[in-house]
Amino acid sequence: MSTIKSWHGIRTRSIAARPDPDAASREVVIPAAWEDSAGDALAALAPGEGPVRLEDAAQAWIGPIAERARRAGLGDAAASAMAQGLHALLIHRCGAPSDLIWRGFGFKSPSFVLNLAGFHTPGSGFEAQGFAEAASLAATAMALLSPASPRIAITMTNLAGLLAEMGLAYDSDAARDLAAELAFILRSAADCASARLPDLLGVAATSEMVPPPSRRSLRHAITPLPASCDMRHTATTALMPSCLAEALLGVETSGIAPEFCPLSDTGSLSRTARATLAARGLSAEAALARTLAGETVFARPDGAAHAAMHDAVARYIQMMPERPAQAEPTSVANRRSLPTRRSGYTQKASIGGHKVFLRTGEYADGKLGEIFIGLHKEGPAFRGLMDNFAVAVSLGLQNGVKLEEFVEAFTFTRFGPAGAVEGDPAVGRATSLLDYVFRNLAANYLSGLDLPEAEDETADTLGDGARDRAPLLPLDLPAEADRHIRRRALRLVAK
Repeated sequence: MSTIKSWHGIRTRSIAARPDPDAASREVVIPAAWEDSAGDALAALAPGEGPVRLEDAAQAWIGPIAERARRAGLGDAAASAMAQGLHALLIHRCGAPSDLIWRGFGFKSPSFVLNLAGFHTPGSGFEAQGFAEAASLAATAMALLSPASPRIAITMTNLAGLLAEMGLAYDSDAARDLAAELAFILRSAADCASARLPDLLGVAATSEMVPPPSRRSLRHAITPLPASCDMRHTATTALMPSCLAEALLGVETSGIAPEFCPLSDTGSLSRTARATLAARGLSAEAALARTLAGETVFARPDGAAHAAMHDAVARYIQMMPERPAQAEPTSVANRRSLPTRRSGYTQKASIGGHKVFLRTGEYADGKLGEIFIGLHKEGPAFRGLMDNFAVAVSLGLQNGVKLEEFVEAFTFTRFGPAGAVEGDPAVGRATSLLDYVFRNLAANYLSGLDLPEAEDETADTLGDGARDRAPLLPLDLPAEADRHIRRRALRLVAK
């Protein structure tokens, strides 16, 4: 039974989570409806190595905030209400502080993440007032947690997930207008909270409010500050890199990025994918049929759309990452387009307990033309990185890069998860996800290529196995007859 009032009535479950694929498991307790990836994130966020309950880990940073609110003269009732509000944001997966605060090290530059999709209810729309109140609460909490910090960072994430639920195309004026309004609400609410703090914590800076967007659909949710006012902080809002706290909130698209993985960590369609299909009036079966027919169901917005979204919110968000670079147009003359209806295969496998889906697209002559990589347990940033990596490889294949070159470059790459491969008889072991992907492709499309078996890494394996049969400079170069044996790299041997 939970001793924290906000958690009464919340059904929970205990799982053996892994903060890292190579680490020992850790018992964690999370809400029953949350996916296992949230438990893995909690195992990595909570200090220590023993069992941990989510409410206890949250209370470790919420308790000090409530105590400082009491010391600042806000009163017991206000401090208790603030603590309950912060617990509620986490329980409903609407907001949580950044990773360092969970670990007890983030007090010098406190930041708080708000999950935009958490404020949307199908049939009711976006709760603008609730979003504004959450931004205000988060700003106040971060200021109390670190009174000496001149800046706090209240950030919004999962924009693409929200747009999918609302049926808005990412690359549209309506989507950019909405993003600008949300950024304005975030900035105004955080600045208003900062302006109320000088009496408690001392004045630090003077800020000028930026004018709101031209549309008025959401900005009624906040009361703007005067043209200038005394504020506690020099900056209150930011767009932050992906963090583990997003996994706790069920975030599938980090920040304002457009990319999302269509598959969840259980192998089913992700929430964002289901929302995208619902907005288009497609069932899962219809989407599968179109995919098998060669149609791209989940189109990826290009770099120009991401850059335009960045410009839409940059006016209101004070700390922004660099503007996304726009890729140069691909030469149509050199690119070999895939047929609209194409064949290929889908391979499901598990590497060190981590599931991966590999899907291929082929030309009419059977040559490989594209790949898709679906992951599950990894966070949004890693999934997005792998999605874009697959796009890059596909573009290379379509522009004449040989598959052999990709196999040479990416097999034997070593990072977790790694180990025994289950579900794919063509590959027994893999040293990484990339190693598995290109071993599978080599087995199916490069039947004449002889790849040495993957081996587990140990502290000192020099001279052990095929992967170490690299030439020893300067004399031991590969013989003509041995060219079929793959030489991974040159090794420099000391005297």
